[in-house]
Amino acid sequence: MENAPVCVIGIGADGWDGMAKTSRSALKSAGVILGGPRQLALLPESVGGERIALPTPLLPALGDLVDELAPRGLAVLASGDPMFFGIGSTLVRLIGAGRLNVLPHPSSVSLAAARLGWSLDEVDVISLVGRPLLTLYPALQPGRRLFVLVSSADGAERVATLLHDRGYGDSTVTVLAQLGGPLEEVGVRGAEHDPLAIVAIDCRADEGTLVLPRTPGLPDDAFEHDGQITKREIRALALAALVPIPGHLLWDVGAGSGSVGIEWMRTHPSCHAIAIEPRADRRERVGRNADLLGVPGLSIVAGAAPEALAGLPRPDAVFVGGAVSVPGVIEACLDALDTGGRIVANAVTLETEMVLANWHATLGGSLTRLAVQRAEPVGAFTGWRPAMPVTQWCYRKTRSYRKAEA
Repeated sequence: MENAPVCVIGIGADGWDGMAKTSRSALKSAGVILGGPRQLALLPESVGGERIALPTPLLPALGDLVDELAPRGLAVLASGDPMFFGIGSTLVRLIGAGRLNVLPHPSSVSLAAARLGWSLDEVDVISLVGRPLLTLYPALQPGRRLFVLVSSADGAERVATLLHDRGYGDSTVTVLAQLGGPLEEVGVRGAEHDPLAIVAIDCRADEGTLVLPRTPGLPDDAFEHDGQITKREIRALALAALVPIPGHLLWDVGAGSGSVGIEWMRTHPSCHAIAIEPRADRRERVGRNADLLGVPGLSIVAGAAPEALAGLPRPDAVFVGGAVSVPGVIEACLDALDTGGRIVANAVTLETEMVLANWHATLGGSLTRLAVQRAEPVGAFTGWRPAMPVTQWCYRKTRSYRKAEA
């Protein structure tokens, strides 16, 4: 019984009466039932299994506890759909999907969509449970509808404050809580509400709001910087070459203002980035920019490459905007990448351009010169003022990398 199966059962605010026959039968036959106090209290006395509250904190003890209780016939209770921001997903990571029998209940977002008449496939869902409020910011786009999961009684007010501060104060905000149960609440936000609630937002940008899309190429003045920033057009092309894929990790080496790593993370909530920057004042600026633009999860590492790269999680892509000519930097980045990983490096001086030209000659990839000109006043007229050209080397690591290097 070392790998005994575990039944994960969803339950709603409507409790036992709202559960499917299969779910009721599974609970009645369970020798032990693990769940939060809120879920356990919804079960009638006729359910005879021993009831044990989930440990706090959850993750350190959960795996061992499940293994200990599983041979007794374990059922784990979850709110709504266990696989939607629920304990079911956590158990898959801990003990594997093969040991689980999941019996879902309608999720809170399904019930919220039904109450508001919103098409669920056209709604973005953002969880702020255990996550910073600023995580919501990139999802704020004119005309979009959002379901925001909160876990405090002032969650709606905190969300409303963010909307006001970020130029979306005209948005309609509705609080939905205890959906399906006798204490169901659906209404415009109030001072307080049930802690576990959904805040529904129909996004409307205020007049004059600067809209910042998820697509790369935000205006340079969206970032605080000291001039050390990959400019808008070059940044957009660099990110296109880096290919931000959901769930992938980027190293931004020589981060400066952090613009590349920040825009990488804004493309999708599951994208991660590490900004490596030797200067303390710039690291502080990177942190402020990450908060301002809604990606407070950006990791910031103090130190200079290549030494600061040692021990970092392996990246899926690397951007080198500084330190291209420092011995060992490109080599360390290439060594860290798995096969298929991508590196993009920019050069603006002859010396760094020669470094990239040599790597291109050795490994291949693409070498591109990027030139941007902007219209500016020339006396009473208008002329083109060129920015410094940028040379971009892009390489996708292949299985033959070591042979090619040799």
